[in-house]
Amino acid sequence: MGVTTISPTAPATARRSAGVAGVLAAALTLTVGHLVAAIVDPDASPFIALGGAVVDATPAWLKDFAASTFGTADKTVLFVCMAAVVLGLAYGVGRLALTRPTAAAVCVVVLAGICGVAAMGRAGTGMLAWLPSLVGAGAGVIALRAMVETLRTPAALPDADEDSTGAAPAQHGYATPDRREFMRSATIVGVVAAASAIAGAIIGAARSTAQMARDLLDLPAPATPAPPLPEGVQSATAGVGPFVTPNEDFYRIDTALIVPDVDPATWTLRVHGLVENEIELNLDDILARDLVETRVTLTCVSNPVGGDLVGNALWLGLPIREVLAEAVPTADADMVLSRSVDGFTASTPIEALTDDRDAIFAVAMNGEPLPVEHGFPVRMVVPGLYGYVSATKWVVDLEVTRFADASAYWTERGWSERGPIKTASRIEVPRASAHVPAGEVAVGGTAWAQHRGITKVEVQVDDGPWEEATLADEATVDTWRQWSWTWGDAEPGQHTLRCRASDPDGVQTATVAPVVPDGASGWHTIYVYVD
Repeated sequence: MGVTTISPTAPATARRSAGVAGVLAAALTLTVGHLVAAIVDPDASPFIALGGAVVDATPAWLKDFAASTFGTADKTVLFVCMAAVVLGLAYGVGRLALTRPTAAAVCVVVLAGICGVAAMGRAGTGMLAWLPSLVGAGAGVIALRAMVETLRTPAALPDADEDSTGAAPAQHGYATPDRREFMRSATIVGVVAAASAIAGAIIGAARSTAQMARDLLDLPAPATPAPPLPEGVQSATAGVGPFVTPNEDFYRIDTALIVPDVDPATWTLRVHGLVENEIELNLDDILARDLVETRVTLTCVSNPVGGDLVGNALWLGLPIREVLAEAVPTADADMVLSRSVDGFTASTPIEALTDDRDAIFAVAMNGEPLPVEHGFPVRMVVPGLYGYVSATKWVVDLEVTRFADASAYWTERGWSERGPIKTASRIEVPRASAHVPAGEVAVGGTAWAQHRGITKVEVQVDDGPWEEATLADEATVDTWRQWSWTWGDAEPGQHTLRCRASDPDGVQTATVAPVVPDGASGWHTIYVYVD
């Protein structure tokens, strides 16, 4: 213990320890900021604000890659990547603090400033959105300085020559630090960071009103119930997914890094713009109306050929056309710009909201109030359009406008304006690269062409003829349709299976296209091994 060696440069152990100090200080910065945000403004949490800024700046090709590669885990991957980058930078800042403490402190303040600016730019944040980042930065700078000071023990170099006066020259090196002192300070910082994270989570949960309100919400009976499902809507092939997607399995793709906590008691929906009558509704207004029940399949534009970013559910809600009829759009309006509480916007062709399709303000999903992560208290559900132009969650505003005058979140990032869903089909059984026994092989899957309907599905083995599959019963043209087929003479070896669907307008296109700018296309193709 104490000084053991003296070097003109900081020992390697001190540099590594300083890097660890930087990581701990960064953790304290973020957790203290999160704690303060839980108290003053949950949406202003530094890490969440920074993540939101990253999402907003994400180019279309990268968003496509993340959604198609990671699916509903894209936000988790984003957080992990951000954490890795932040911790890597923090390690470097810690090492910098060993020799240039002022420069290191400036780096922390700059990062906090970026987070603060990002927080102030988030939809829904208040006047104190900058405070969590500022307080977090202060805590981080103090902690970093305290830890690094235990490593910056100066000592005179033993071989320094005396000057003419006999005094030792002003030349100092770095002594090997007392490791126990550093560990004590690092432990204190780590404990405070952990305590801040736990306290922030507890306070955030205590302040959450959406989940509690959802649990207490009494749903009215639909004025127009959905017809009973035909008995044969499920594919006869074992292993094909359920016709109705359970809420917990329904895909979630949106721009909200944390689920908005919307209080239904204060929630309102404003309809304005190119209308004769501006309208404002609260949740009680909607629940008091004649609600309709409808079955609709939703699809994400980022769904690759054969992907699983698609789900089918029973929805309860108020027809949007009724609300727009009361607002009376002007003759030149051709688009409705919907806005979420978190700032997301979607551009929906006005005809899709005013024709006879079941476009609704949904308040329930599969017989229960909307899950918070799926838009509670109210979201939009529009058959026939990809979600990025229609399925706004936590919706608070509808502006009746024109495509020539306004644009939406993803159209500003390279995606098409209108987003009609393309006819698609997928093979679910057998799975890609599966090994199956020779002879009869059960094949099955799902196809969709929302608001047009599926009329036929065909399957091809290798380069053989297209064989027509057996369609399951149709619920509505707005839902997917499952199918089954028997491959009767599967011979040993590797084989290619592909499928294609038809709607009333013809056969699904074979042209391969990426998801950007208006959805993927092509025939789903898999390879299987017959043993």
